[in-house]
Amino acid sequence: MKLALGPIQYYWPRDEVLAFYEAVAQSPVDIVYLGEAVCSRRHEVRLADWLDMAAVLREAGKEVLLSTQVLIESGADVTVLHKICANGQFMVEANDMGAVHCLEGKVPFVAGPHLNIYNLPTLQWMAALGLHRWVMPLEMGRDDLALLLAGSPPGLQTEVFAYGRMPLAFSARCFTARHCNLAKDDCQFKCIEHPDGLLMRTRESEEFLVLNGIQTQSARVHNLLPELPALRAMGVDVVRISPQSQHMLRIVDLFQNVVQGRADAATANAELLGLMPEKPCNGYWYGKPGLEQVSPQAMAVPA
Repeated sequence: MKLALGPIQYYWPRDEVLAFYEAVAQSPVDIVYLGEAVCSRRHEVRLADWLDMAAVLREAGKEVLLSTQVLIESGADVTVLHKICANGQFMVEANDMGAVHCLEGKVPFVAGPHLNIYNLPTLQWMAALGLHRWVMPLEMGRDDLALLLAGSPPGLQTEVFAYGRMPLAFSARCFTARHCNLAKDDCQFKCIEHPDGLLMRTRESEEFLVLNGIQTQSARVHNLLPELPALRAMGVDVVRISPQSQHMLRIVDLFQNVVQGRADAATANAELLGLMPEKPCNGYWYGKPGLEQVSPQAMAVPA
């Protein structure tokens, strides 16, 4: 089972992005996804920069992919999408069906978690278009995943989002700009002030959601590190970690140690809890509301 680092979901300064991937090049992660998947107004790092970083990471032995934007809103977005899909050097993670249309029948591609792959006919259809690997939708549970794995086309890889705040929705509106009483087209790039998104709480002061520009995330951190042995046993090929601004390399090490059998999952998870920006959750994995934290023991089937 391999370890993947998903695309940065937040808006970080250019120097921080470059320094982050310089460190990632020396990390034990196997697969790296690069690119702006959230908002086209984020221009600290441009496509040429992503391609340069991709070349460096590939030289360091990483499998590198370029991620496309989830919500295409303009002709300029379409132009960038076509450039990514026609880059000719790196595999592409398609995050909308427009990207799939650009790639189908031409080159192998990865289906990102934002494509609606919930059943075997859809998975088989995508495989016929050239699908190399698919990322399980975030709200899919272990039982549904087991059904798809049982009938998955031969050679098709499966990836599971295993750590990070979950991207729940995308909108044409920018919620961060609205929070600052700014128009979307004059957002003043306020996202860059919130390197892990803007946390929203209820009136009872309970964490609720995170605003990240046009993206809405879970406030709690989706964490399947304790499930890594079960994921391996199910036949999952890749587990994905989503970047956060702090402690990222240590988090990668904790996951890699468990994947490689050098550490016990429970022990590694105890340390991981102290590195999270908020409380953990795993409800979707068990077919429960996503914000719940379910004990594996509570869901065990009696003998």
